[in-house]
Amino acid sequence: MVDFIVNFIVSNPLFYTLVKILSIVLPLLGAVAYLTYAERKVMAAMHLRQGPMMVGPFGLLQPLADGLKLFSKETILPSKSNKVVFVVAPILTFILSLLAWAVIPFDEGMVLANINVGILYLFAISSLGVYGILMAGWASNSRYAFLGGLRSAAQMVSYEVSIGFVMVTVLLTTGSLNLSDIVLAERPFWMDMLLFPMFIIFIVSILAETNRTPFDLPEGESELCGGYNVEYSSMTFALFFLGEYANMILMSCLTVVLFMGGWLPPLGIEISWLSWVPGIIWFGFKVSTILFVFIWARATLPRYRYDQLMRLGWKVFLPFSLLWVVLVAGILVGTNTLPVL
Repeated sequence: MVDFIVNFIVSNPLFYTLVKILSIVLPLLGAVAYLTYAERKVMAAMHLRQGPMMVGPFGLLQPLADGLKLFSKETILPSKSNKVVFVVAPILTFILSLLAWAVIPFDEGMVLANINVGILYLFAISSLGVYGILMAGWASNSRYAFLGGLRSAAQMVSYEVSIGFVMVTVLLTTGSLNLSDIVLAERPFWMDMLLFPMFIIFIVSILAETNRTPFDLPEGESELCGGYNVEYSSMTFALFFLGEYANMILMSCLTVVLFMGGWLPPLGIEISWLSWVPGIIWFGFKVSTILFVFIWARATLPRYRYDQLMRLGWKVFLPFSLLWVVLVAGILVGTNTLPVL
């Protein structure tokens, strides 16, 4: 019976693709739910609190209770809002957060679409994310939401520039836009050290790109009452929430692929007593490490002022990343190690 089901799935391309998509989307939704649990527990430990502990053993059912609460609440549409755009905005944000996962390799050969321009695809999808937030801020017909939408658009565009230069630097050292090829590319230790400053810029930039602390100015409660999603409730708010956390996991995956060897063991060393560990386990461990940095930043860092945020993006990261691209290209050409695209 099992062989019949497997053969049926493999012999029907459309059904096979649907199964592959569900095998990514369903675990992702579960990961988003329990990332919220992990965030609350880690922050509670840092603040010497207990965090969720009442719903289920150790509070493990808290994400399910939160989801049930959001599903059961009423969806309120502001009377003076543009109702069509108001509803479409969170749906667009959530769909874009899922589309980007098509090119993420979880293990060797374990990728939905192994296209040769994976980096460009991710960059295009992340750029489109601005539209959902702008639509939400405008359609709400609220000054607070509109200001939050404008802030978020400016912030995301500003830090996408430095993220783009970081990707160009990695491209120069690997000679490929394919994410699987980037993981498998031979990079000597000195080349990894050359990329380390860009790794730091990338970590800070993805915090800003996902509107996370200390760059959560679009949602600044003290001055914007919650920002672009202040008028949203129930499942429309939950879609923004899911999109934000899915983007956090996505950016962590991209960091692991570009800088941390993807599904390969740490430092590329085959350790005999760990050789049985599947690549996807290594991948998940590295992604969890980057997600811990997201939570750590939220628990410890104060929010930036908006002028500080813009100054960091345009006056520090942009010139430094551009200079580093030129420097890396010069070193690779000078040492005759520039890969051929």
